[in-house]
Amino acid sequence: MSTVVKTSRKSAAKSKTSKLEVLRAPNFNVPWLVHGFSTRLGGLSDVYGPRALNLGITEHDTRENVERNRARFAQAIGAGDEKKPWPLVQVKQVHSGVVHRVTSDAHEALTGDGLITNVPGLLIGVKTADCIPVLVVDTKKRAVGAFHAGWRGTVARIVEKGIGEMRKYFGSNPRDIQAAIGPGVHRCCYTVGEELVRAFESQFAYAKELFHEEYDFESLHNKYPMLFLNQRAPGHGEPATKIQLDLVEANRRQLIDAGVSEKNIFAFADCTSCDTKRFFSHRAEFGKTGRMLATIGIKP
Repeated sequence: MSTVVKTSRKSAAKSKTSKLEVLRAPNFNVPWLVHGFSTRLGGLSDVYGPRALNLGITEHDTRENVERNRARFAQAIGAGDEKKPWPLVQVKQVHSGVVHRVTSDAHEALTGDGLITNVPGLLIGVKTADCIPVLVVDTKKRAVGAFHAGWRGTVARIVEKGIGEMRKYFGSNPRDIQAAIGPGVHRCCYTVGEELVRAFESQFAYAKELFHEEYDFESLHNKYPMLFLNQRAPGHGEPATKIQLDLVEANRRQLIDAGVSEKNIFAFADCTSCDTKRFFSHRAEFGKTGRMLATIGIKP
């Protein structure tokens, strides 16, 4: 069973003036840590709805809006203020298994889907709009990680590799790591094809546990509108099912396989595709949407 806990707006931290909402993992109760998962609420962009907190450079929004939104978000999580936010290190995300170690904010453009660091005073973060964001913190070695896990990155074991890189560079013991799986598309809204089943089965012995089939006569009827003329005996026609992938569970299993204790993993129950009033969703909004940010950093 997934370790999933329901959240509400009452449990999220908000700025009183802007109504900017920050989601924080309750297991990240470490005094030297700052972190947060953004929503779409409380920003300065209007292209994705009024006062949207778009934190990604997109073709529809302006860079000025995004930079101001990022500064507001950094202040909300305690990483500087709007005039002088902590430096934010990101990657050009390509749905891969590539993880970079960050040693300062003076980096050339990085390509990949994971970041780890033990440098105080800067933020590392990943952008999402349905994909699964995963933040981790080594409470003993004072090291952190941020990973972007779409289905391709999950198949490429981005989270497992990230924990491995923390062991390599920081001497992290996975038993000392706390992990948080942020809001993303849940299985209720993530219908996939057989090719994804085969991709996961090629990598994970437990792949069948990640997929669920549900009866879906409507989609079958749309595909075959003359289905009522089918003369085959009952039970011999094409099944009216849809396949749904549980990306949250897939990444939870990777954390466990990497050595993270199950009790140290917190997963938000929020589905981005179900709640577009609160979250950006590439899937539900047909590609025209903003980006949320999952960030983490170490206080100086």
